[in-house]
Amino acid sequence: MRTSAFTRACARLVLPVVLTPAALLAPPPSGPAGPAAVAPVAGDAGTPAVGRAWPVGVRPRVLRGWEPPATVYGRGHRGVDLAAAPGSPVRAVAAGRVSFAGRVAGRGVVSVELDGTGDPPLRTTYEPVDASVAEGDEVTAGEPVGTVAATGFHCAAPCVHWGLLRADSYLDPLTLLPPWLLRGPPPRLLPVLGVPVPN
Repeated sequence: MRTSAFTRACARLVLPVVLTPAALLAPPPSGPAGPAAVAPVAGDAGTPAVGRAWPVGVRPRVLRGWEPPATVYGRGHRGVDLAAAPGSPVRAVAAGRVSFAGRVAGRGVVSVELDGTGDPPLRTTYEPVDASVAEGDEVTAGEPVGTVAATGFHCAAPCVHWGLLRADSYLDPLTLLPPWLLRGPPPRLLPVLGVPVPN
């Protein structure tokens, strides 16, 4: 009887150690994810850099970056969080048409379908926002679509969550911005003390 109790105890210890890595390393099941599934995409080679302005500020601090989930329902961050004070203007990063302006789960959300980005078009989302636009409005790059709401943040500090989708696939919104917007302003040369200015 002692041998069988010892064997059962060992099996209880060994099986989780063997099965846990196997379950974690196994590929996700194949097949349709269902109609409500939203596919995560790490990048989109076809994402044009059509952005002409940051959604908030001149070059806001990114509080949390793009972290694509490994699976459709996996953990991750499907956008970027930009530092922004409540009441600050939120701008469209590129020209397009407002496809949604309203509340989702108690937060103000604005979505803009971007012009000239293919079929289906790219769609940017901004939240939490007190919208100043309505569904169907045309907006230009840099045009205000609302202001940062006073509540509804999912960040530790006030922020705007900026998302990007093509159909149901999430993409990194920073790929919309051309390099000159991501890097900041070009360097400025300053005069050197003691060296005469050339004629």
